[in-house]
Amino acid sequence: MTALDLSSPVAVVGAGTMGQGIAQVALVAGHSVRLYDALPRRAREAAGAIGARLDRLVEKDRLAAADRDAARARLLPAESITDLADCALVVEAVLERLDVKQDLFRALEDVVGEDCLLATNTSSLSVTAIGGALRNPGRLVGLHFFNPAPLLPLVEVVSGFATDVTSATRAYEMARAWGKTPVACADTPGFIVNRIARPFYAEAFAVYEAQGADPATIDAVLRECGGFKMGAFELTDLIGQDVNESVTHSVWRSFFQDVRFTPSLAQQRLVESGRLGRKTGQGWYDYREDAERPEPHTAEQAQPPAYVVAEGDLGPASELIPLIRAAGIQVREEEEDHGTRLVLPSGGQLALADGQTSVEFRDVVYFDLAFDYRRAGRIALSASQDTSSQTLAEATGLFQALGKQVSVIGDVPGMIVARTVARIVDLAHDAVGKGVATEEDVDTAMRLGVNYPLGPFEWSRRLGRNWAYALLDDLHMRDPSGRYAPSLALYRHAYATDKREGSTS
Repeated sequence: MTALDLSSPVAVVGAGTMGQGIAQVALVAGHSVRLYDALPRRAREAAGAIGARLDRLVEKDRLAAADRDAARARLLPAESITDLADCALVVEAVLERLDVKQDLFRALEDVVGEDCLLATNTSSLSVTAIGGALRNPGRLVGLHFFNPAPLLPLVEVVSGFATDVTSATRAYEMARAWGKTPVACADTPGFIVNRIARPFYAEAFAVYEAQGADPATIDAVLRECGGFKMGAFELTDLIGQDVNESVTHSVWRSFFQDVRFTPSLAQQRLVESGRLGRKTGQGWYDYREDAERPEPHTAEQAQPPAYVVAEGDLGPASELIPLIRAAGIQVREEEEDHGTRLVLPSGGQLALADGQTSVEFRDVVYFDLAFDYRRAGRIALSASQDTSSQTLAEATGLFQALGKQVSVIGDVPGMIVARTVARIVDLAHDAVGKGVATEEDVDTAMRLGVNYPLGPFEWSRRLGRNWAYALLDDLHMRDPSGRYAPSLALYRHAYATDKREGSTS
């Protein structure tokens, strides 16, 4: 089954931001587009907005003037839903309410031909439930574009319980023909991206609620240590706190209030106060004129240690050893079967975050996971009230000698980046284990949909087979609510024998 022929007209129902973006994508691909909205004059106003955006593309030399003129001529505002009768595809981008979408598709069934493909751009509702109202649910498929649709390449192609394989294939090939990168997905709450991305927000909020660090520091660590483009607080301010919280609640309710997806009370309070982010001028941060942006906590300069003793393999942090040597600090290596740590001259220890707390051990400072220790501009350290000031100073000076800024946070198990990545990896394994998508499509979706530096499975391979499971198991011991309990799929991955290596490493 191939993509739609360019001679086939496409309809977009809903002339809001997403509808306009999808219509623009179809236009630029070469289709005639009928744009319909239930509100009078809305479609014509939206057509004018699309035309203005096409003008800007010409000004930026991203579109030829002749192609713009041809696209404008192919865009036809529809006065009535009956004007969509000859369309080969109808994409819905209306209000996120099940009854509204069901009523729309029921009406469309009475208008369009039997071979017309019906698609919903829902981001949070069940494709299966929407299709349940149709006489022929087999031709309904989810086409989840990301905002802004003309710019972001990812499209999640979602098959409901009753979606025909031929319908999903047509939609997949059509998205590819429109220059998008499609990924195939089963109808699950949140699909791929909104399901697997929940810990990125949830863990940042949890660290904040535990008074481990302030938003500016957590965001800085996620960016400068974790390699994420934006921190969770600034990103949700950009998305809109109400929008982000709504998606979180939708996924949580759809999973029967699974504790792994529990919403944040702090974010709820923010929404209740009307501080919704950039669009209201205040969110986690203040965007009003002359407001000062808070700076992340950064430790004062400290004296680096003359040497460190490396006991055991530092695992994901092993690249620190050559960096320490390059900074002129002596490294003495000792083979140990039980530990992955650096011993400082004070006798205190420095260890990679593993889901335990500093208070459990005598004089230990934990450091966070970094996406790339060589390029990281900031490292987070955590210590308890029992950690000696000398040990913390030596740990701080060590990383400063490597050219890093240091943020000291509270004694939070799993710290910031480590617990976030471990939970993302776990949800990715769980999704694949339950047939939601393939590993390749999950990695593609998370890189393109939310701009992660690595896909979860790429990260899992880099960190080692047992790393995420061990960290989450430690966290689960300290918080037995079930939030951090590793999934069965991650357990199987952690302890399965790698046939290439002949081990369970």
